[in-house]
Amino acid sequence: GTLKKVFIRDLKEREQVETSFLVTRKDSGVSKSGKPYLNLRLRDRTGEVDARVWDNAEEISKNFEKDDVAKVKGQVVAYQGELQINALDIRGLAEGEYSLRDYLPSSKKDPEEMMNVLGGVIRSVGDRHLRALLEVFFEDPDISERFKLAPAAKVMHHPYLGGLLEHVLSMCGLIKRVEGHYEDINWDLVTTGAILHDIGKIYELSYERSFDYTVEGRLLGHITIEMGLIEEKIRKVPGFPEKLALLLKHMILSHHGQLEFGSPKRPKTPEALVLSYLDDLDAKLTAMQELIKSDTGPDPDWTPFNKLFERFIFKGGRYESVEEDKKEKKGEKEKKEEPELF
Repeated sequence: GTLKKVFIRDLKEREQVETSFLVTRKDSGVSKSGKPYLNLRLRDRTGEVDARVWDNAEEISKNFEKDDVAKVKGQVVAYQGELQINALDIRGLAEGEYSLRDYLPSSKKDPEEMMNVLGGVIRSVGDRHLRALLEVFFEDPDISERFKLAPAAKVMHHPYLGGLLEHVLSMCGLIKRVEGHYEDINWDLVTTGAILHDIGKIYELSYERSFDYTVEGRLLGHITIEMGLIEEKIRKVPGFPEKLALLLKHMILSHHGQLEFGSPKRPKTPEALVLSYLDDLDAKLTAMQELIKSDTGPDPDWTPFNKLFERFIFKGGRYESVEEDKKEKKGEKEKKEEPELF
């Protein structure tokens, strides 16, 4: 395949560029002088950039479609303070000529390694029926292949290839840490719920080219899809206890915690309650840390107002503590003006 060497974060003004990108938007327009042009949005795993085709737009347009990975030849220019590509030629690439991981954001962790860790978690489930059910799920090659790639969400949290698997393993790690703390909870059930709670996302989301919802995903949603999958797979486990099936289904149906977040039921068992909180904790905390890490805004203390959290996120605290350490190391005993809180 074509090896991708130049990424969007490497682009510099006035340099020539010839590399491939995923085309996420393709609009045609007509300039003031009546000439057709193309207005494009390109992406790879490091970011996004706008591109324009001014010359020969109609001809070039025939060589690629939106959602294609395409080879782009052109020049990087600055436009209204942003870098942009003036493209002279664009050609769509065939399936085998690229690796999707170069163009969509993906987990920093290796998907094969993560699947091995998941296998270990499944083997550690003590309840033989639950363990057998998990094995039936992941022996299905369609499920395990998709599970390796799926993002956990389109936008909200872990929105990258392998994000679902990363989220599930993170929850399994949380369960291991909480396990010793509370008694009278069936932790095998909680673990099974953690592994299966979002498995419908492998069919709810499409992530071949860009992250979006499938028809099935829009019409049914992942919780409903999961109910169907669980029914189907439980039939393949001889003697699966009916009561256990009920408890597992209840956990899945209630894992969003509240009705307005799309759960058909609210948690009514300790296992369902702990699962919904660990899911929420992992999703929100990961999203918040990601926001703090990726924010490049001018304000050193606050991110811009965030729609998902409906609030500003404070990012200054970590930097201040580092600064204080530096001062104390230098032996500067400056009087602190703010009152001590603790």
